[in-house]
Amino acid sequence: MRPDPPAGGAPEADRDPDVESAVEAEREPNFLLAGFERPTLIWIARRLPRWVLPDDLTIVGVAAALGICAAYQLSNDGTGWLWVASGLLVIQWLGDSLDGTLARVREIQRPKYGYYIDHLVDAVSTAAIGIGLGLSPFMLLSIATLIVVAYLILSINVYLESYAFGRFALGYGRIGPTEVRVVLIALNTALALGLGLDFNLVDVDLTVFDLIGLAIAAVMIVLLAGRAAHNLRLLAREEPAAPRR
Repeated sequence: MRPDPPAGGAPEADRDPDVESAVEAEREPNFLLAGFERPTLIWIARRLPRWVLPDDLTIVGVAAALGICAAYQLSNDGTGWLWVASGLLVIQWLGDSLDGTLARVREIQRPKYGYYIDHLVDAVSTAAIGIGLGLSPFMLLSIATLIVVAYLILSINVYLESYAFGRFALGYGRIGPTEVRVVLIALNTALALGLGLDFNLVDVDLTVFDLIGLAIAAVMIVLLAGRAAHNLRLLAREEPAAPRR
């Protein structure tokens, strides 16, 4: 059952059904860790104190992302800050992933509000973490910027798909935000423990962060091209182009 419209909201006749379907599009849990993540988040949400609200968790997630940015920048002064970054990645996962779960568990969803704020703070958090990596001694700023731009373009494509097809498939393949956080924590741990992960390639000093970052950016670009081509074929069949005259 859909929630009643808010007082003073737009009349039913003035509403765009395509916008409604985009906001309420079904999310497809296709990530590698989705089978573990979803029941874990539900378990946590059911045990949170009643005074904790979804917006509180959203604020925690954004604050943690800004903290991660700062921790990566401060890692120029010592690798001990990488442990802080890893801890904040866990907190950021909780805030980012648990706010919507808590709303669904308590049946207090606000579809349009949640859709808007979730994707807005996701963009801010992604940019903050990416910039932080670029300001650290472990990744070139140019590579970090490339990853952020590619990720945001992929996200925009997902939002367009939710509008055009009524489905919300955030993942490209089996790797999603949670899996990326796990990789970052693993790399942070290796670097904090002093493992040698830097090397020289064509007279440029790189680290494993740079190498993985370049690989991720390349994969994202390829996946975007393939998914966009697939979507355009589907849409072209639904809305054939007018014949040439």
